[in-house]
Amino acid sequence: MDALVASLGMYDFPFLAEANRRLWAAIGGSLRAAGIDAPVALDRSEPCEVWANPRLVFGQTCGYPFVTALRDRVSLLATPIYSFEGCEGPNHCSFVIARAGSRGRSLAGFQGARAALNARDSNTGMNLFRALIAPLARGRPMFSQALVTGSHAASLEAVAEGVADIAAIDCVTYGLLRRGRPDLAEKVVVIARSQASPGLPFVISAALGEPLAAAVRVALYAALNDPGLAEAREALGLKGAAILDETAYRKIAEIERGAVALGYPELA
Repeated sequence: MDALVASLGMYDFPFLAEANRRLWAAIGGSLRAAGIDAPVALDRSEPCEVWANPRLVFGQTCGYPFVTALRDRVSLLATPIYSFEGCEGPNHCSFVIARAGSRGRSLAGFQGARAALNARDSNTGMNLFRALIAPLARGRPMFSQALVTGSHAASLEAVAEGVADIAAIDCVTYGLLRRGRPDLAEKVVVIARSQASPGLPFVISAALGEPLAAAVRVALYAALNDPGLAEAREALGLKGAAILDETAYRKIAEIERGAVALGYPELA
């Protein structure tokens, strides 16, 4: 049988690598103490490469693939609670950013601009952004270009360096980059905020079953309450987790349907 794998790739910037390592070391250590053969190290492949792995014992995914491509393939463990502006309990939002100097410019003023998005299957970078633009687009393309960058950090950099004019950034990523990459963050301003939706869920492969999922939740909450991990949690902006029913994530699909109903099925 293949070994179990664990991933924390969604917020694994170089300046957070040690904090993520320590968080997983605590969770994995608790699981091994309970007789579960959890991996010692995190899998640092691209997150999307491990989300559908049937041996995924702990991971974190974007909410949009959670309710689309990964439905029935992963189970919800918990939803993290972050300390950054834009986070409300287990919910978060997108900040729409533009280059510094654009403060006060309305979203409507970006008609014909160049947009950056991290991925077409991103909730914060695409789905929430699309919902903001849909009433303005009126069924027509809003932007002259929609550049897919591959990550929120790359989208922020594209705006900061003038490659793109506007992007929607997950508020957790924005908060982390303001700490870890102030050289980039100081070049952009927030011009709008999306509606809220449930944050990036911690998940486990559905193939591993509920008894193992329950054990992982116990280990997760032990790590979230371990005084020895306070510094790591502070670096990650992670202050807790909530147990949501998976139906809470239906809001993401509802947001998509709202944009489609307005004749704007694709961010463009």
